[in-house]
Amino acid sequence: MYHLMNQNNEQKNTYVKKQITLALLELLKEKPLADISISELTQKAQIGRVSFYRNYQTKEDILREESDRLLKEWGKLYEENPTSSLGTLFPSLFDFYREHKEFYTILYHAGMTSILQETILSTTQITSEMSNLEAYMKSFWAYGIYGWMIEWIKRGMPESGEELTRLFILAEHAPEMHQDQ
Repeated sequence: MYHLMNQNNEQKNTYVKKQITLALLELLKEKPLADISISELTQKAQIGRVSFYRNYQTKEDILREESDRLLKEWGKLYEENPTSSLGTLFPSLFDFYREHKEFYTILYHAGMTSILQETILSTTQITSEMSNLEAYMKSFWAYGIYGWMIEWIKRGMPESGEELTRLFILAEHAPEMHQDQ
């Protein structure tokens, strides 16, 4: 505990948030979110209730923040990779989700996939200034990817990012394939 006193407030806060997140994820393996009290969560995280309320208003906020943090982490890695291109976008994203399979599986089983949906939708940056077509297309892709992700998580995420992208491309051309038959 002494080492915490020597750290600045930002480091302490980062530590507290990490402890809360890890504790919540552990508890979600055992019981539904609604059955987890703030007292139980803070006790498991070994932090005070005040620390929880200083950082979060609800338990859902913890999961939302972690989902956002992970997407930002992927975005940074993707941008810093010199081999990144439009062709590597989806495989890279799917591989990243798969690397964090435990988090997304817990989210799924906790019935909190709306957080994943919010995170995916936030990347589209749909604005009222966009044409209807552009907004509808971005929305179509975002919800399609969300549905794809949920089904993939439900099935245990067996495919690699590359394999999942190939399936995604096949599905995109499926109507054309059926017209030929």
